[in-house]
Amino acid sequence: MNAIKTLTLASLIVAGASLAGTAAAQAMDHSKMHGTAASASAAEMTEGEIKKIDKDNKKLTIKHGDIRNLDMPGMTMVFQVKDPAMVDQVKVGDKVRFVVEKTASGFVVTELARAGK
Repeated sequence: MNAIKTLTLASLIVAGASLAGTAAAQAMDHSKMHGTAASASAAEMTEGEIKKIDKDNKKLTIKHGDIRNLDMPGMTMVFQVKDPAMVDQVKVGDKVRFVVEKTASGFVVTELARAGK
Protein backbone atom coordinates (compact mmCIF):
# COMPACT_ATOMS: atom_id res chain seq x y z
CA MET A 1 0.00 0.00 0.00
CA ASN A 2 2.87 2.42 0.80
CA ALA A 3 4.36 1.71 -2.62
CA ILE A 4 1.10 2.77 -4.28
CA LYS A 5 0.96 6.02 -2.24
CA THR A 6 4.62 6.73 -3.08
CA LEU A 7 3.99 6.05 -6.77
CA THR A 8 0.89 8.26 -6.75
CA LEU A 9 2.75 11.08 -5.00
CA ALA A 10 5.62 10.79 -7.48
CA SER A 11 3.13 10.91 -10.37
CA LEU A 12 1.53 14.06 -8.96
CA ILE A 13 4.92 15.75 -8.59
CA VAL A 14 5.86 14.90 -12.18
CA ALA A 15 2.46 16.08 -13.45
CA GLY A 16 2.78 19.35 -11.52
CA ALA A 17 6.26 19.99 -12.87
CA SER A 18 5.00 19.26 -16.37
CA LEU A 19 2.14 21.74 -15.99
CA ALA A 20 4.49 24.41 -14.63
CA GLY A 21 6.80 23.88 -17.59
CA THR A 22 3.88 24.14 -20.01
CA ALA A 23 2.71 27.40 -18.38
CA ALA A 24 6.21 28.84 -18.62
CA ALA A 25 6.46 27.83 -22.27
CA GLN A 26 3.09 29.44 -23.01
CA ALA A 27 4.18 32.63 -21.26
CA MET A 28 7.35 32.74 -23.36
CA ASP A 29 5.39 32.12 -26.57
CA HIS A 30 2.97 34.90 -25.58
CA SER A 31 5.80 37.37 -25.05
CA LYS A 32 7.26 36.46 -28.45
CA MET A 33 3.95 37.29 -30.09
CA HIS A 34 4.00 40.80 -28.63
CA GLY A 35 7.73 41.54 -28.68
CA THR A 36 9.59 42.91 -25.69
CA ALA A 37 8.29 43.92 -22.28
CA ALA A 38 8.51 47.56 -23.41
CA SER A 39 5.92 46.96 -26.12
CA ALA A 40 3.65 45.26 -23.57
CA SER A 41 3.92 48.41 -21.46
CA ALA A 42 3.15 50.54 -24.51
CA ALA A 43 -0.10 48.62 -24.98
CA GLU A 44 -1.19 49.78 -21.53
CA MET A 45 -0.42 53.42 -22.25
CA THR A 46 -3.25 55.91 -22.53
CA GLU A 47 -3.34 58.71 -25.08
CA GLY A 48 -3.89 62.25 -23.93
CA GLU A 49 -3.13 65.93 -24.36
CA ILE A 50 -1.34 68.15 -21.87
CA LYS A 51 -3.71 70.95 -20.84
CA LYS A 52 -1.79 72.50 -17.92
CA ILE A 53 1.61 72.09 -16.24
CA ASP A 54 2.06 72.88 -12.54
CA LYS A 55 5.83 72.71 -12.07
CA ASP A 56 5.75 73.93 -8.46
CA ASN A 57 3.45 71.10 -7.36
CA LYS A 58 4.76 68.55 -9.89
CA LYS A 59 1.38 67.95 -11.50
CA LEU A 60 0.05 67.67 -15.04
CA THR A 61 -3.50 68.28 -16.20
CA ILE A 62 -4.19 65.81 -18.99
CA LYS A 63 -7.24 65.39 -21.22
CA HIS A 64 -7.17 61.63 -21.72
CA GLY A 65 -8.95 58.70 -23.26
CA ASP A 66 -10.12 55.65 -21.32
CA ILE A 67 -7.57 54.45 -18.77
CA ARG A 68 -8.17 50.70 -19.02
CA ASN A 69 -6.02 49.56 -16.10
CA LEU A 70 -8.09 51.78 -13.79
CA ASP A 71 -11.42 51.22 -15.57
CA MET A 72 -11.69 55.01 -15.92
CA PRO A 73 -13.50 56.76 -18.78
CA GLY A 74 -11.90 59.57 -20.73
CA MET A 75 -11.92 63.01 -19.09
CA THR A 76 -9.64 65.88 -18.11
CA MET A 77 -7.95 65.58 -14.73
CA VAL A 78 -4.90 66.50 -12.69
CA PHE A 79 -2.21 63.87 -12.09
CA GLN A 80 0.82 63.79 -9.85
CA VAL A 81 4.04 62.65 -11.53
CA LYS A 82 6.34 59.94 -10.22
CA ASP A 83 9.45 61.71 -11.52
CA PRO A 84 9.52 65.52 -11.13
CA ALA A 85 11.53 65.75 -14.38
CA MET A 86 8.38 64.71 -16.28
CA VAL A 87 6.92 68.21 -16.00
CA ASP A 88 9.90 69.54 -17.96
CA GLN A 89 9.54 66.96 -20.74
CA VAL A 90 6.26 68.32 -22.12
CA LYS A 91 4.51 71.57 -22.94
CA VAL A 92 0.85 72.55 -23.06
CA GLY A 93 -0.75 71.13 -26.19
CA ASP A 94 1.60 68.14 -26.48
CA LYS A 95 -0.02 64.86 -27.40
CA VAL A 96 1.26 62.21 -24.99
CA ARG A 97 1.03 58.56 -24.09
CA PHE A 98 1.20 57.76 -20.40
CA VAL A 99 0.72 55.14 -17.71
CA VAL A 100 -1.05 56.10 -14.51
CA GLU A 101 -1.37 54.13 -11.29
CA LYS A 102 -3.58 54.71 -8.28
CA THR A 103 -1.57 55.13 -5.07
CA ALA A 104 -2.46 56.08 -1.52
CA SER A 105 -1.72 59.73 -2.39
CA GLY A 106 -3.78 59.78 -5.62
CA PHE A 107 -3.32 59.09 -9.31
CA VAL A 108 0.34 59.16 -10.36
CA VAL A 109 1.80 59.21 -13.88
CA THR A 110 4.55 56.58 -13.82
CA GLU A 111 5.53 56.68 -17.51
CA LEU A 112 5.22 59.55 -19.95
CA ALA A 113 6.18 59.97 -23.60
CA ARG A 114 5.24 62.44 -26.29
CA ALA A 115 3.03 60.70 -28.86
CA GLY A 116 4.85 59.45 -31.92
CA LYS A 117 8.07 58.78 -30.02
